[in-house]
Amino acid sequence: MRRRRAEKREVLPDPKYNSALVSRFINMVMVKGKKSVAESIVYGALGVISKKIENSNPLEIFEKAIDSARPLLEVRPRRIGGATYQIPMEVERSRGNFMSMMWIRDFARKKKGKPMKEKLAGELIDAYNKTGAALKKREDMHRMAEANKAFSHYKW
Repeated sequence: MRRRRAEKREVLPDPKYNSALVSRFINMVMVKGKKSVAESIVYGALGVISKKIENSNPLEIFEKAIDSARPLLEVRPRRIGGATYQIPMEVERSRGNFMSMMWIRDFARKKKGKPMKEKLAGELIDAYNKTGAALKKREDMHRMAEANKAFSHYKW
């Protein structure tokens, strides 16, 4: 028997932009509990964005970048009679936001030769412009879900 499902914790909005999404992203960028370092990276990246894209609100660009990288479908493995099928399922908004933020963070970390805030700003601008690695990852996931559409009747 499984235990009860853990309840979702509400994240307090960040002090600068008063946005829960930015606060979540700061927590995602954080390494080894160093929140002030993560805050300076994320706020620095948003500052770089406002410099690169003239007459723009960096928070708006950040939200649109997360939104454009958010997947609508994903595949989940399900074991049926000895065979494991990849079953396409719709993604909840909170999980989709988590996945897109994770992809943007990971692809920024993989880049070499620049400070993290510049790499992060680059990934966010790419996602905002609907290009870049995070969008490619999203398209691959949608393609996989489309290819396995025949197993969608196994949803639970």
